[in-house]
Parts: sequence; structure tokens; C-alpha cells
Amino acid sequence: MTVFAPALDCGYHRAGLCHSCTRIDDAYDAQLARKQLGAEAAAPGAAWLAPHASAISAFRNKAKMVAGGTVDAPTLGILDGERRGIDLRACPLHEQPIRDALPHLAALVTDARIPPYDVPERRGELKHVLVTASPDAELMVRFVLRSTEAVPRIAKRMDALRERIPGLVVASASILPEHKAVVEGDVEVPLTDRQSLTMRLNDVPLRLRPGGFFQTNSAVAAALYREAATWIDEVDPASVADLYCGVGGFALHAARPHRDVVGVETSAEAIAGAIETASAMGSSARFAVGDATAADDRTVDAALVVVNPPRRGIGALAARLEASAARHVVYSSCNPATLARDLAAMPSLRPVRARMFDMFPHNDHAEVLVLLERR
Repeated sequence: MTVFAPALDCGYHRAGLCHSCTRIDDAYDAQLARKQLGAEAAAPGAAWLAPHASAISAFRNKAKMVAGGTVDAPTLGILDGERRGIDLRACPLHEQPIRDALPHLAALVTDARIPPYDVPERRGELKHVLVTASPDAELMVRFVLRSTEAVPRIAKRMDALRERIPGLVVASASILPEHKAVVEGDVEVPLTDRQSLTMRLNDVPLRLRPGGFFQTNSAVAAALYREAATWIDEVDPASVADLYCGVGGFALHAARPHRDVVGVETSAEAIAGAIETASAMGSSARFAVGDATAADDRTVDAALVVVNPPRRGIGALAARLEASAARHVVYSSCNPATLARDLAAMPSLRPVRARMFDMFPHNDHAEVLVLLERR
């Protein structure tokens, strides 16, 4: 009998400290096969391409670290069952620049005397430290705080912190006073002059601002955008509407001089980043803040519509696309279950091609790209 080794040997997992990677004990080929079966079940009529695999370690471009412990012994990682901090600074999933930066960020907590937030006691200041790495090894760091009380102490130490973390180019404080299970607040206090991180994928310099969404795996995201752009160029629509466009990844990869491209997204920060990128590229792609599900009929009637919704899927937008004039839809889904539901609500749009992109190794999540064509 063949015995397959685990995909990744993680000390935190072996010690029982972290259970986030629910499939880490499975061989990576087995992980891919399982995800491929789940993806194919969502769009059984499509011609399925081979899955796009990921690196099995150092692939995550973003660390969402919960602050715990004490001022003199802070932890950056997760909380245990009693809501106390477990330190995961050496998590092997994170890109190396993030792993290199986390000890310095923990040291700042002590140096600036920022009390980590104690969830059971509901006291303290620092809730999370969010770190994003660009493909060029630049970093964005966000300190999620209950108030602005510690901001002057952090600001005073920014020059020294940037000396210790040479790639640090964007820093801010996100203010979250409420005791609730969210990662960031509504108020952002800049700590550096620069407030956008350049995420260069396939020579498209996407701008990510604090609060903007970006795929967690840069290498696989680049492959996802390349594939979508290839499919779009093959059908060569005169107009493209990118709904749930985020920082404009699909729209800016699909933009061509002869093509009218528009992106819609609820996040003002993401749209600001998309506009900044379009300007830098000299692209005619346009972007607007708005609810994708309530996009105007002219947008939904574009020759090709791209949808990249959150896990809940596109909901009522499916019926509007079914009744629209769109000849093609490119659907990028992070949830095969809601993808299957949405495809069933668009029977006139037939799945013709699909591919699974392993954006999230070691768990059951998968990104699925499907090209739909009107019958």
C-alpha cells in the first residue's frame, strides 16, 4: 500500500496549536484531486482544464495576526479556546518578507507600550496586525487599534521600524473601538506618506490601499487573471463589465484600446486603487463605487460580464444576467456550492470552459473560473 506524506510539515500543526489547515495531513496531489471533483460538480457541462496548482508553503501574501499576550510578551497569531493568544510568527504559509517582519512588529508592541486587546476582559488597545507583501517584496502594515491613543507612539517609531523592515512602504492604524468579530475598523489613520502598495501581476501594477481586497495568493492570482484575459480576448467583446471588481484585476487585464471596460465595486478604497492603476497604465478602463447586484442595466448588458463575488455568490444578479443582452459571462467563484446555485439560475448561459485555481492549499477552499456562453 502506498503511503503519501503530508503536503507540509508544520510545527504548529504537529503541536496541536493551530488547526486552520484542515487538509494539511493530505498529500498535495490528493488535495488537488478532491478540489477538482468539487469544482467539476458545480459546472458539469464545461470542458475542464487541468487544475492550476500552488506552492505548498510561502504562498500567502497577507497575514491577519490577532494580537494577544502582554505588552512585554506579545503574541501575534490566533486565539485559543479560552480567547488567549497563540503566537504563529513563523507560520510557513506566509511569504518570507512577512515572516521576516513579524518579530520586529512584535518588538514594536513592547517598545511602544501598546497593550494587546484582552478579549475576555474587553480591555487593551491592539487587536490585530495586518501585513501584506507585494510581489516586489514591499510591505503594507496596518495596526488595528481600539482608539488613537497609541498612534503617536507608533508614529514616533516609524523611521526606526522602517530601518529594521526595509520593505515597509505603507503603514496605517485602523481604528476599531467596538468589541465585535471583525478584522478592521472604518477609520484609517495614515502613518506613512505613501498609502498604496503596488501588487505587480503580469506587468499590471495593481494598487492596493488599506481596506482594499486582494487575492491571498499572488502567483495563483496572476495565473487566474492571465487565463481570464485569454478567454476574453478569444471572444473579443466590444464591452466588458467587471462586477465586484476589487482593485480592478480582471478589468485591467481585459482592457484593450478598442474595448470599453468598466468596473463596479462597493469599496471606495478599492476603486481608488483601480483608478490610480488605470491612470498609471494610461488605460481607458473606468471604475465606479457601487453595488454590483444593483448595477444599471447598461452595465449588465455589456457584451461580456465578469463576476467575482464573495462566498455568498451573485444572488439576485443571476436573474438579471439571465435576462440581459450579455453574450458571455466569466464567473470567478471561491465557493463551488454558490457557483452551482447561480449557474442553475442562468440556464441560457451555458458553461463552456472551466478551470480550478488552488488559491488556498491545505483546506477545502478553491477558486473556480468558468466561461459561460449564451445559447
